[in-house]
Parts: sequence; C-alpha cells; structure tokens
Amino acid sequence: MATTSLYERLGGYDAIAAVVDDLLQRLLSDPQVGVYWRGHSTDSKQRDRQLLVNYMCHAAGGPVVYTGRDMKTSHAGLEISESDWQVTAGHLITALEKFNVPEQEKQEVLAFVSSLKADIVETA
Repeated sequence: MATTSLYERLGGYDAIAAVVDDLLQRLLSDPQVGVYWRGHSTDSKQRDRQLLVNYMCHAAGGPVVYTGRDMKTSHAGLEISESDWQVTAGHLITALEKFNVPEQEKQEVLAFVSSLKADIVETA
C-alpha cells in the first residue's frame, strides 16, 4: 500500500505556494526579521519566493526540483539568531493555521523545517 506524500496531503503546489506567500508577507513586514530582505529588489524577492516554494514542495515529497543552494550556504553570514528563528517559526505556524493545515501535516512541516535550524541559526 502506497502512502500519500506530505506534498499531496498539503494540497500540492498551489496550496504550498499560498502558505509560502502568506509566510513571506508576514516575514517581510516583521520589524525583527524583515531586515533580512531590506535592500532586495522586487526581482530578488520573487526569486527568494520561488526558491522557498520549490524547497518546501521538494522537502514535502513533491515532484518539484529544488535548484538552490543548501541551507547552510544560503544563510551563512546573515547572523540569524535564535530569536529570529523563533519569530520565523511563529509566522510559519500562523500561516499554516490560516490555511487550516491539519495538525499531523502541520507537525510534519515543522519537523522538517526544524531539522534545518543548525544550518540556519548562527548566533544565540
């Protein structure tokens, strides 16, 4: 018996993209973490958005290829703090809840995102 991928249970590409779009709006407007995009052009923000959508789809087992760099390389030198991580995680939870992502799937998303923490957070 084949199991349904997290990608499928989340609703596929469009559903994941909707959550990412909501998440990015929250992050960009947040006074603490929005600074990481300060000075980025609209084009750069769109590229970041597409990379995040592709990453999330790929990580959830979808048929999407992620062509970006690994998380450690992508975030090196940004000095992302534990506090920044917590703020971002809170926004992710809010975005998932806005779209009524069921608890099991929400926990699976949070688990694979949490597995990236050591590669992203650089300061206490």
